[in-house]
Amino acid sequence: MKIDFTHIQSAHCESGVTRNLLRHIGVDKMTEPLAFGIGAGLFFVYVPFIKINNGPAIAFRTLPGQIFSRTCKSLGISVFRKKFGDMERAEAFLMDCLEKGQPAGCQVGVYFLSYFPKEYRFHFNAHNLVVYGKEADNYLISDPVMEEPTMLTSYELGRVRFAKGALAPRGQLYYPRPGVAITDEQIKRAIRTGINKNIHRMLHIPGPIAGVKGIRYTGRRIKTWRDKLGLHKAGLYLAQLVRMQEEIGTGGGGFRYMYGAFLQEAFVWYPYDELHAISGMFTRSGDSWREAAILAAGIYKGRIGSQQDFNSIGDHLLEIAELERQAFVTLSKIKWHR
Repeated sequence: MKIDFTHIQSAHCESGVTRNLLRHIGVDKMTEPLAFGIGAGLFFVYVPFIKINNGPAIAFRTLPGQIFSRTCKSLGISVFRKKFGDMERAEAFLMDCLEKGQPAGCQVGVYFLSYFPKEYRFHFNAHNLVVYGKEADNYLISDPVMEEPTMLTSYELGRVRFAKGALAPRGQLYYPRPGVAITDEQIKRAIRTGINKNIHRMLHIPGPIAGVKGIRYTGRRIKTWRDKLGLHKAGLYLAQLVRMQEEIGTGGGGFRYMYGAFLQEAFVWYPYDELHAISGMFTRSGDSWREAAILAAGIYKGRIGSQQDFNSIGDHLLEIAELERQAFVTLSKIKWHR
């Protein structure tokens, strides 16, 4: 049993799954940057009182599932989404989808993905892939971060669909309902909706830990970590920052590059010169995130570790916060109907 599903490799799992599932139902103009931007995927939050993998919770993207849901909602596409209490019912429902010719997106844990290299397997439960068939005991998997389609046995797929811990997927399955013709005008409106959503999330969420305020807050905290936590624990916290930035999908820098690519594509629909300039700002932000990650890696690997090194990382984040603030403020001033 094999559904005619086109696998296209992507930079990030959820935006890639969104693009591939929407193209499967006929939204041919959907690209990964458009899915990411329409879904308002760019974000930052630092939650010091929640620990994941022995470090503070840090995210460079919106909550799992929201890119897919927001993109579909903005385009007027109905979404089916379901979680399950046990593996048997989850697998039976998945098989029913496949028998009806419906490929299904699944949220899974990374740690037990057998086709991932061992160095990339750790306890992170917000990875996304598409199941599009089954041959004998092997499910056919389109994991958009992989170059080619792959497979998981029934046992392996059940294990990752019911991974334990933070963001436990609970067998979550989802797909867009077909049958809706998407017009160019709908895509234009969805682009504006996504941009406005991202402006609000990065500039106007109350409190100090989210959006550009969260980046600024984290930069200031990093400068205190060496004295407050000790060099070893501070290094582990920086390792968490780098892991969430560079190993979870496209991470901090990569997400900024993708948002810049989204604004370049938005220019095709809204030929405003400001979009090119703002796209360049996000590219510079991505470069700065990568530079901060290199410094942080040097500390947790023991190559450097002075207070000045921590200050340098903190200063990078303060500069990034200001750059992204300016970018989103400039976006907010565009007159879309001129």
